[in-house]
Amino acid sequence: MTWLADHWLDVLGWGGSALLVYSLLQASVLRLRVLNAVACVILIVFNAVLEVWPMVGMNTVLVAINLWFIVQLLRARHDESAFDVLEVAPADEYLRHTLRVHGADILKFNPDFVHDPSADQESFLIQKGDETVGVVLLRKEGDTAEVLLDYVTPRYRDFSPGEFVWRRSGLLTDRGIRRVVTPPGMVGAYYDRLGFRREGESYVLEL
Repeated sequence: MTWLADHWLDVLGWGGSALLVYSLLQASVLRLRVLNAVACVILIVFNAVLEVWPMVGMNTVLVAINLWFIVQLLRARHDESAFDVLEVAPADEYLRHTLRVHGADILKFNPDFVHDPSADQESFLIQKGDETVGVVLLRKEGDTAEVLLDYVTPRYRDFSPGEFVWRRSGLLTDRGIRRVVTPPGMVGAYYDRLGFRREGESYVLEL
């Protein structure tokens, strides 16, 4: 404790700098902004104690910029106008390309996933502008749709853009789907926040 009391300012400076560097390594844009803002606050305190006012001013501006982006990101988190859901054919070449590019990451969350296009599949790309941020693949059996894949790219991992497939009025019901079932054991499932109910190891949504 004595060493820490004597060197707390060094610990604060190095800790803030390390957190700043770590924030830049984040794939998720929201996590990057939050960690970067926290690091800048720490460095404001550090530089204020040392009376290095130009660095205090710079970090204060960076905190304000980060907070502005964080607010914008959180506002868009559940805003249907921020994302577009595009239906594509199961064998669509761009869909195949997206699945290939993110193949290794997809298997981390869906270790048993294999893309096998068929006539009973429904395929959707979730877009933010011209960027593809998610993929949802379903297999229809009668009025029930089994979720084959619900994937979000790392940049938007703190969001749940796939929810717009479930929330968008008529998107599934127009296809005669009245019930959605997720595969058992899906890693990082978020469905309990979207009106799905737990049924064994799966989640079920009645439309």
